[in-house]
Amino acid sequence: MNSANGAAVVVGVDGSEPALRAVRLAAAEAARRHRPLRVVHGFIWPLLRVPASQLAEGPSGGLRRQAEELVAKAVAAAEAAAPGLRVSGEIIDGEAAAVLVGESPTATMIVLGDRGLGGFASLVIGSVAIQVASYAQCPVLVARGEDRAAGPVVVGVDGSVLSRAAVEFAVAEAALRGARLHAVHAYTHPVSGGPGDMQPLVYEENQLRGEEDRVLAESLTGLTERYPEVPVTRAAVHGRPVAALTDAARDAQLLVVGSQGRGELSGLLLGSVSQGVMHHAGCPVAVVRSPA
Repeated sequence: MNSANGAAVVVGVDGSEPALRAVRLAAAEAARRHRPLRVVHGFIWPLLRVPASQLAEGPSGGLRRQAEELVAKAVAAAEAAAPGLRVSGEIIDGEAAAVLVGESPTATMIVLGDRGLGGFASLVIGSVAIQVASYAQCPVLVARGEDRAAGPVVVGVDGSVLSRAAVEFAVAEAALRGARLHAVHAYTHPVSGGPGDMQPLVYEENQLRGEEDRVLAESLTGLTERYPEVPVTRAAVHGRPVAALTDAARDAQLLVVGSQGRGELSGLLLGSVSQGVMHHAGCPVAVVRSPA
């Protein structure tokens, strides 16, 4: 987890209902971590060369005034959701995704809604969420589905080095929440051992399941000793990862995935599995990038 001591949880707001839901989620996360909450709004109008007269005045007191009001509303919502929490708000000139990514090196977590103002209603996940999850240097929490105070923390495991950061984040989250950790490893065929390796055309199902169970167990090595208070269950599932993870997280309070997994093109900043669960999960989704 990329966070300095005392680093804030940062939440992006734009005045939309999904953003206010993200504020309430972010307030709970900050309170749980004993961290301050920073409410941030990306004010894009100066970049669009809007006349200064519209920024200062106008029918609703000017665009800047509207931005100040929506930030104040979000700060009040956070304080109501977590009394006693230290909350601050700031308007930063810039496009929303760029502003939030710019906050990420010094944040403990970025929280945002799954859609915002100006997004098409038919889109399940907004472009800002995709961009921030792709580039942020800290974990990104997307307010998806239903907020639950109970249920397990579910993490997707594929045995790669890249997914280790997600597993470590997930077990720490389970400890913070007093929750069970449920690790899920989905597979459809034998995984090649390295670049250029050929996958067998014929394989024995029981042997394959044994290999995938081993991959899953090895992914948790050392973590159960570090967090003995966290009950851990695991499941190796024959099926596609997005379907397996969203099904496993039906009653979860959090679903955690790595930003990229085994077998995905190294040039992709956000893998297909992480994008897929962001579109379909029924609970909040945390996307965790590997420091590597």
